Amino acid sequence: MSLDPPELRRRFASLTTAHVADACLRAAVPVRCAPAAVRPVLPGARLAGRVAPTRHVGSVDIFLEAIDRATPGEVLVVDNAGRTDESCVGDLVVLEAQAAGLAGVVIWGLHRDTADIRAVGLPVFSLGAIPTGPQRLDARPPQALTSAAVGEWTVDADDVALGDDDGVLFVPARRAGELLTLAESIRDAERRQAERIRAGVPLRDQVRFAAYLAGRAEDPALTFRAHLRAVGGAIEE
Repeated sequence: MSLDPPELRRRFASLTTAHVADACLRAAVPVRCAPAAVRPVLPGARLAGRVAPTRHVGSVDIFLEAIDRATPGEVLVVDNAGRTDESCVGDLVVLEAQAAGLAGVVIWGLHRDTADIRAVGLPVFSLGAIPTGPQRLDARPPQALTSAAVGEWTVDADDVALGDDDGVLFVPARRAGELLTLAESIRDAERRQAERIRAGVPLRDQVRFAAYLAGRAEDPALTFRAHLRAVGGAIEE
């Protein structure tokens, strides 16, 4: 079930990308994370929105066109092929995205104007910063405004981007509601486990870890996940 932008943001506000990544595993949905080096420019930033993709070719007009086409609440996802020899997004593009009502920017590449971007306050995730802008102008590919690559993944308007301090995760928009519901159950289970640990019940006792070690001694092929299924326990790793 796809969610409208306010509902998506509301539900993700009490979750983390880790919760949703675990939900993807449970639902047999590919876990599509941006490479670990893609980090928030301002720590603590969070974003959630449908992908508005664009591919950088050396000129800022491609971003203006993508923003012009985008719907408020979407996330501008910029593909600059992971380049680290140039920045492709600066404060003016971020400010323009904010003025258009976008929920944030994800850059498979570098940004610049870090202090100004932080002052704008719109969530921006990138590989890092470098002072120089592009010194090239490449041919515009046919898919320049229909898809974007981020690491090994290609995303488009059928995807949702979720970001927090752990990084950026992409999920199919049509399954967003289902995955968030599953993520909420995972979050609640983790909270119960944490509360019991604080109350003096070690996690090892909660998951009958001694029984697992004994079972593994008898059957070296026994996995911890199989043990948890057998005892009806759960642990969110």
